[in-house]
Amino acid sequence: MPESIEEGAGVLAQLAFSTSDLARVRFAVSPMWEVAPSFRLLRSAAAHPVHRPWADQVRPRLAAAGLERGWLRELIPPAGGYVPDFLNPAPGGPAPAPAAERDAIRASPAGRVRRDLDHLARHHGMLGPRLRALHNDPQNLLAKVAEELETYWELALAPYWARIRAVLDADIGYRARLAAEHGTGHLLNDLHTSMSWDDNALRMTRRKQPLTRTTAGTGLLLIPSAFTGPGLRTRTTPPDPPQLAYRARGIGTLWQPRPAPRAGTLSAVLGRSRTLLLTELEIPASTTQLAHRTGLSPAGVSQNLTALRNAGLVSAHRTGRCVLYARTTAADTLLQSAGV
Repeated sequence: MPESIEEGAGVLAQLAFSTSDLARVRFAVSPMWEVAPSFRLLRSAAAHPVHRPWADQVRPRLAAAGLERGWLRELIPPAGGYVPDFLNPAPGGPAPAPAAERDAIRASPAGRVRRDLDHLARHHGMLGPRLRALHNDPQNLLAKVAEELETYWELALAPYWARIRAVLDADIGYRARLAAEHGTGHLLNDLHTSMSWDDNALRMTRRKQPLTRTTAGTGLLLIPSAFTGPGLRTRTTPPDPPQLAYRARGIGTLWQPRPAPRAGTLSAVLGRSRTLLLTELEIPASTTQLAHRTGLSPAGVSQNLTALRNAGLVSAHRTGRCVLYARTTAADTLLQSAGV
């Protein structure tokens, strides 16, 4: 079950590894594993030292969409601790699409949903009317949860996903090199201060609950996360492998402004207007916002964004009437190559 490891929790977990378990250790990037910690951060009144620029942009969008009063508010308690397992399906591959993970949530067995909601009630108090209705009719109401997850994804995470994904992929690349050069044991030793590898077992301290092979399933799935806090988050729902989400390396630089490009260099290739729009998309924005910031006409902005999107340099994310445009990883690379 997902949980945060907190200082002061004195349980020691020891997860034994057979040869078969070691062969099933893998990494995955999971969009849905970013939902709960990012949503909690947005609900917090405190300014986050790293994610404040992102939160300041996203909070007004969530308020306008009414997500502060929706399903996620009840499913993801603000103070940390347990989040229902069905919100974090085990990634079936190295980087499942958000839609695939939402489909997995929709297909969650009714018995699992009810068990998770019962567990949530034990941890955080009685369920409200909305979650009691979900408990009674998960088969139909999970579709409503998935719809809200899609709205949240498009408003809060999709416009920034190229940047987030680059950090997560870099973390996996670093740790894959550790495993290749020093072995899986060294990789697991380096992952977190609460973890250590010795005698074919992974030991995890400061946990709230025990963790054994009997309760956890086979192998191990490691999930780097941009929004997970300093502790670890785990999910153990056999027959899925145990999942362990940890804070990725490089998060401190995630929202730092990129170097200003040499406009003249790129303008000769892309044109002045398209170069200007790419530069402005340091922060995801709508057509109207871009027109206001650049002085271009809305029609001109729209035409140039279409061309940039067709070239793979811009992505579009629609929620209702709102469409936010964001730079892709390819655009960031292009701008960095022309940086000062």
